[in-house]
Amino acid sequence: MNPKTIDGNLFKQLITNGTIALRNDYQRINELNVFPVPDGDTGSNMQSTMMSGVESIRPLVDESVEKVAKVLSRGLLMGARGNSGVILSQLFSGFAKVFKDKETATPKEFIEGFQQGVKQAYGAVINPVEGTILTVAREAADKAATVTADATGLYDVMQVYVKEAYKSLERTPELLDVLKDAGVVDSGGAGFNVIIDGILLALEGEFLEDKKFNTVGSISSSMHEQEEATEFGYCTEFIIELTDGESFDRDNFVNSIERFGDSLVVVNDEAICKVHIHTKTPGDALNYGQQFGEFAKLKIENMTKQHSETLLHTEGEIENVDCGHNHSHYEQPHSKYGLVTVVNGEGLTNTFAEMGVNCIINGGQTMNPSTEDFIAAVEKIDSDEIIIIPNNGNVLLSAEHAAKHIKDKKIYVLPAKTVAQGYASLTMFDANQDIESNLAEMKELIANVKTGEVTHAIRDTKVNGIDISKDNFLGLVDGDIVTCKKSRKDTVVDLFEKMIDDDTEIITIMYGNKVTKDELEDVMLVLESHYPEIEVEAINGHQEVYSYIIAVE
Repeated sequence: MNPKTIDGNLFKQLITNGTIALRNDYQRINELNVFPVPDGDTGSNMQSTMMSGVESIRPLVDESVEKVAKVLSRGLLMGARGNSGVILSQLFSGFAKVFKDKETATPKEFIEGFQQGVKQAYGAVINPVEGTILTVAREAADKAATVTADATGLYDVMQVYVKEAYKSLERTPELLDVLKDAGVVDSGGAGFNVIIDGILLALEGEFLEDKKFNTVGSISSSMHEQEEATEFGYCTEFIIELTDGESFDRDNFVNSIERFGDSLVVVNDEAICKVHIHTKTPGDALNYGQQFGEFAKLKIENMTKQHSETLLHTEGEIENVDCGHNHSHYEQPHSKYGLVTVVNGEGLTNTFAEMGVNCIINGGQTMNPSTEDFIAAVEKIDSDEIIIIPNNGNVLLSAEHAAKHIKDKKIYVLPAKTVAQGYASLTMFDANQDIESNLAEMKELIANVKTGEVTHAIRDTKVNGIDISKDNFLGLVDGDIVTCKKSRKDTVVDLFEKMIDDDTEIITIMYGNKVTKDELEDVMLVLESHYPEIEVEAINGHQEVYSYIIAVE
């Protein structure tokens, strides 16, 4: 198929096939993470963003390319997750401007849509970096533009586009040393190329099967099934005391239980296994789980009846943190200020609520909230001025885009890129001060907070001159890997030595689910004996990915 005219149905079909291609391959994109840490989410964010766009155009039949592009643009923006998702939404939203007032489009205008998207994407990033998805999209569009003419077919043009996109992707390590050191290409660029591959395959007549839902050629059924599985049914959670923890095979367990539903989270150690799943048949999930031990805890909530899918927690609902859903409505009184933040973990959620945060979005590492999540959070707060505290560098861009689209309230985004920064900034918030003074003091404190994090390595590599082996523990300071040890306790102690200086006055330790009581006591003893003059606070954050999140002030 080498069409010279693109109508709304064809445009929808091309975008849908590209989205299915990414959906089937997003985990590989996640694994292209530069750092060997277990929070690679570029592929997840990109496929979630594209799914949001495709779901928005699913009902459109026999509409103009203008209408499809406009609805797609809105859907992509609202569903954009993480920096990669926001950039991706801009790249594909360029079609909306080029296709304005058009019933159909030409291949030349199709490429112009990509070029316009590149301009929008570069404009959306404050400090655009070459060697990323931006470079890949720009170089591919510019190359394809040189071969387009009024008589050129779309398939011919897209062959040139795809070929140059892959050449550009292979060049990304030459532009970014961090990619070269890690031995990977840019993950965002790789994800973008998967989408473009899917578009080209559609032109070749190959309509992909959505492997998750076994849907061919159209994502509509899979989106409907996903909606049924996630928005309705039962939010089911249980903890099993494993009968034989040493032989428990998590991968086999996940592969077997995921057939019962979606939104699956499985966390285990040698003693217990914790499961969260959205399912229409909770009994089946429970029966399967019980084969591996006895229930220590279980909870089932009817989401069909509650019909609430905002991923929000407001004051008065904090006990429902595990699920990530707002299962009830809570009317808040009018206030001068409102605070919105993003955290994950029951302990951190409670801590931030106690510090005065009105609305907490359950997310952060590995599950970045979308632009729409921020908008929904702000709409729940009856305040004159609202401060959004992202607590994650990969969430900041989505928060900023949400703020731009909220017209009826004054929204400010605090550039807190870590939970440690967000926590510290809230200690300076004073509801009796004006907004300018609050923001100035909070930003000043953020600039003076060091963030330490401890997690485990997911592969062998070498970063910053440090030899890293899979399953070793990594210590990061402000996002840079600075230490690697076989012991988690040794890693956090070494991290203290690298972070603490003569000006340090306060240390806040937020420890996660995998930290034992004995380990924490040992860590606290080290601090007390080596740094007796420093004030230390420990918070049980219950977070998963990072065993320790440390704020040093």
